Amino acid sequence: MILLREIQEQDLEALERFSQIPGFINLPNDREQLKERIGRAVASFRDELSNKMDGKYLFVAEDLNTRRVVGTSMIAAQHGTVDSPHFYFEIDSEEKFSDTINTGFIHGTLKLKYDTNGPSEIGGLVIDPEIRNSDERVGRQISFVRFLFLGLNRSRFKRKILAELLPPLNKKGQSPLWEAVGRRFTNMDYWEADQLCQKNKEFIFSLFPSGKIYTTFLPAESRNAIGKVGKDTEPVLHMLKKIGFEYKNQVDPFDGGPHLWAGVDDLLPVKKIVNGAFDATAPGSGASVEVGLLSKASQRPGTFRAIAVQALAKDGKIMLARPTTVDAQKALGLEVGEPVVFMPYY
Repeated sequence: MILLREIQEQDLEALERFSQIPGFINLPNDREQLKERIGRAVASFRDELSNKMDGKYLFVAEDLNTRRVVGTSMIAAQHGTVDSPHFYFEIDSEEKFSDTINTGFIHGTLKLKYDTNGPSEIGGLVIDPEIRNSDERVGRQISFVRFLFLGLNRSRFKRKILAELLPPLNKKGQSPLWEAVGRRFTNMDYWEADQLCQKNKEFIFSLFPSGKIYTTFLPAESRNAIGKVGKDTEPVLHMLKKIGFEYKNQVDPFDGGPHLWAGVDDLLPVKKIVNGAFDATAPGSGASVEVGLLSKASQRPGTFRAIAVQALAKDGKIMLARPTTVDAQKALGLEVGEPVVFMPYY
């Protein structure tokens, strides 16, 4: 069984292991930075920050059989402030026509923009490669636990939520758009620029082009990567769109990966959250159970626990088909009749 919970200080080694997975930029390969992130997350869960919008919540998926952390994900309370703006390229087009030669063209354009009062953001999704395709669907669990937490803690977050997805990279692990634009204006490697961006975004203001960039002048590989996702990210894109996220012609200014937006209250899983009493009775044969996440309605300050279940919510009660009542009680420390929360995935 997989336990979804808040990150703790003893999870540092797991984060270090994830930060070394090739192709992932969600976690810095730096022990001190990772310690700092864990400290911020612990304070966020405990609601100890003077400004709630500074909160960053890191979740982990722990295999209860092996006690091994096999996945992680994150919610930032706000992405885009006066000190650290949310930058993006807005995709548009410009039509040109000449009466003299009776010829016209439609040119794609990119325009750098920024937001200093940004939305909340989900991200940081990393799964241990060894269990990525396991029957337990750990990726889905650690991804959806963020929506359960969002739905139960609305006051800690903005009303809009953003997801930034990775684009297709070339065989060298490089971003085609960065090689065509970013490198030319900063003389930096993609990974180097991304890490610097975590600390200071001044160089974006100072060095990036402020006018329109005509994509006609970009290599075909760069043009074709704008707004697209890599093959490994396609399932995430499909899932996010299915639950209410939309693409609004905004992409990452570094790599061209799409930015997806949604209203927190419009997300399908959030709208389907139900409360009920934990019932030891199993649903009858043929009952219409749903797959989703279960957690206690009231948890100790600074903690958050959830597990994936097949359940039936009926008449103010929540009954489990899988895992068994005993397994759920052990994982979450539940008592029969205790108030619980169930969130179906879809």
